[in-house]
Amino acid sequence: MTTRTGRHFLNIPGPSPVPDRVMRAMDRQVIDHRGPEFARLGHEVLEGCKAVFQTKAPVIIYPSSGTGAWEATIVNTLSPGDRVLMFETGHFATLWQKMAARWGIEVDFVPGDWRRGADPAIVEAKLAEDREHAIKAVMVVHNETSTGATSRIAEVRRAIDQAGHPALLLVDSISGLGSADLQHDAWGIDVTVSCSQKGLMLPPGLGFTAISEKARAAAKANTLARSYWDWEEMLKPNTDGFFPYTPATNLLFGLREAIAMLLEEGLPQVFARHQRLAAATRAAVQGWGLEVLCEEPSEFSPVLTAVLMPDGHDADAFRKLVLDRFDMSLGTGLAKLAGRVFRIGHLGECNELSLMGALSGVEMGLDAAGIPHQRGGVLAAMTSLRTGRDD
Repeated sequence: MTTRTGRHFLNIPGPSPVPDRVMRAMDRQVIDHRGPEFARLGHEVLEGCKAVFQTKAPVIIYPSSGTGAWEATIVNTLSPGDRVLMFETGHFATLWQKMAARWGIEVDFVPGDWRRGADPAIVEAKLAEDREHAIKAVMVVHNETSTGATSRIAEVRRAIDQAGHPALLLVDSISGLGSADLQHDAWGIDVTVSCSQKGLMLPPGLGFTAISEKARAAAKANTLARSYWDWEEMLKPNTDGFFPYTPATNLLFGLREAIAMLLEEGLPQVFARHQRLAAATRAAVQGWGLEVLCEEPSEFSPVLTAVLMPDGHDADAFRKLVLDRFDMSLGTGLAKLAGRVFRIGHLGECNELSLMGALSGVEMGLDAAGIPHQRGGVLAAMTSLRTGRDD
């Protein structure tokens, strides 16, 4: 058995490392989920989530994965036979498309090369053509975890408005929330979907949907059968700080602490920190002479960076070497990117020193694996961090 010293470097794009403060907050006895202490906890986390989503609208918390929150969004707002517009921005957009199809939704799935986000110009053109308003929703992934490309959600909203179309805007910010700027109200989003184990720095187990009045009205008019995922069944007890079934109490303790951490730092500072770390990571990739998968600079993700391997070299073999030699986990390439990319997560509690440790591990791994590269990526990242600070 190999003996490890020090902490494992978890640099996948989620689950992200859980801060010690959050771990300590969860390390306590469960409480009566029908009692007054829980009601106070429920009110705190439901209100705190509004601040993180940057909304005055309700945020519903499910004991689920982000995939559960996806399904909740579909079954509350859409019905079999409804038509939606989606974009093939990567693996997770494809999974959401497949889920919609299983529910009998007719998906206009705009093909993509997995190297950029959704194109607002195509949104406007497609909706302008839809004079009978058959398209019920535009469904977009905010931060595509498989590719490191973001979609410009505010521009997508403007495209919908410029087309004069009533379609709902449904956004997956599962890996974006809490790390990349996401403004549910200001950007006119109708449903924002997220989960606990990414920018919120918690273990997996909570799914979230922030819902506009327009989305809630659509759900009330929608006759698709639903039970566990029914928004109204959640919102009734939420008014008093409770849930209609047994909640994930200890995750809610952690959520309260994670929200406190984000708001203490300040959301603008959180987003700026992630941008600095992402820029330093891209500087390292350029310094190594490798290629960032995302091709559009305005869509570079602040959450993760996907790195293309040189031809003839396997990303998974490289990841295994880095894990075995340096006890660091890097993200794998998913679906059509399997073996072609590795992903460096720089989200959540990540700071300059933890990032530099991760990038040093990557550079040592490139050397050890005999992968063609230039030395100096780590130095380039340090230079980026030194010149990119705003304090």
